[in-house]
Amino acid sequence: MATVSSHVSAPAGIFAKLSAFFHSVSVALVAYMERRTRADQIAALQAKSDEELAKMGVNRDNIPAYVFRDLFYV
Repeated sequence: MATVSSHVSAPAGIFAKLSAFFHSVSVALVAYMERRTRADQIAALQAKSDEELAKMGVNRDNIPAYVFRDLFYV
């Protein structure tokens, strides 16, 4: 039976730099996705009465489709 042991050493600072880089990328992605949710628009439309929505030509069940209409081509 053979036992193999390997140890890869790298400069200690490189792991800290990589960790900081990936952390900043993840923070940016979260901010981007939160900005694109359009939850505030959906909430504003949900707060409207059925008559107001009817004047806009929107059914209450179709509010998400209305908010994201520029992203989906159905």
